[in-house]
Amino acid sequence: MADSKIGIRNVYKIFGEQWRRALALAQDGIDKADVLARTGCTIGLNNISLDIAAGEIFVVMGLSGSGKSTLVRHINRLIDPSAGAIEVNGHNILEFDRRALRHLRRHSISMVFQGFGLLPHKTVLDNAAFALRTRGDDRRAAVALAREWLVRVGLEGYENKYPDELSGGMRQRVGLARALAADTDIVLMDEPFSALDPLIRGEMQDQLLQLQAGLRKTIVFITHDPGEAFKLGNRIALLRDGKLVQAGRPADLLAHPADDYVSRFVEGQRTGGGRNGP
Repeated sequence: MADSKIGIRNVYKIFGEQWRRALALAQDGIDKADVLARTGCTIGLNNISLDIAAGEIFVVMGLSGSGKSTLVRHINRLIDPSAGAIEVNGHNILEFDRRALRHLRRHSISMVFQGFGLLPHKTVLDNAAFALRTRGDDRRAAVALAREWLVRVGLEGYENKYPDELSGGMRQRVGLARALAADTDIVLMDEPFSALDPLIRGEMQDQLLQLQAGLRKTIVFITHDPGEAFKLGNRIALLRDGKLVQAGRPADLLAHPADDYVSRFVEGQRTGGGRNGP
């Protein structure tokens, strides 16, 4: 893809002591259950290749154990693959040394976690400014920018509160403000709204879409919920047992499912629509 921001190239991830043997078996086409029986190793990702375009919300969808969270953690090298390459802006980040990797994480990629990831002993404002301060930005400038983002996510007046004084939805807004304040081109979101009740979850989805309309970040969004995937995604990748089953625009998955599994997974969206992408 010419405008690819992130490229995932034939990535395998094997968990276990005999991972090299398990990798060879997986590359020979042996299935996940058989590899586990032979080696005691678990296939997390099995020959995944994807291109993610600049400025899109790319949703990775799948059930528990499908490999979706494992995949997103490869993009900032919280996890290294057993084989394959991860490209960001055309560079294979597996070749980065510690200094280059640290720069990537501080200036190019930010992350919003499912469990909020806030520091309980710091105020809302300090949490929102944390990524900026960690990379060495001037405190006054960092605090001013964090304050601006707290206003944009609807938390004006809560700057001096602590995380345990906030609701779950408000804590997630702090996490979103922290990631967006860092002003990275890429934002990774690992099931960020799954812990929220349905009403607040819908509000957070709407807010993300409103922010994205102006920001045009490259967002990789992880979810197990087809409704959320179809609401947010310009494109969607569906994983199953570490394998990529199908990737495409929401309308493509609805109109041309690759197999019965995809068809069953998206069945509830046939009357609800989805975004067709840019």
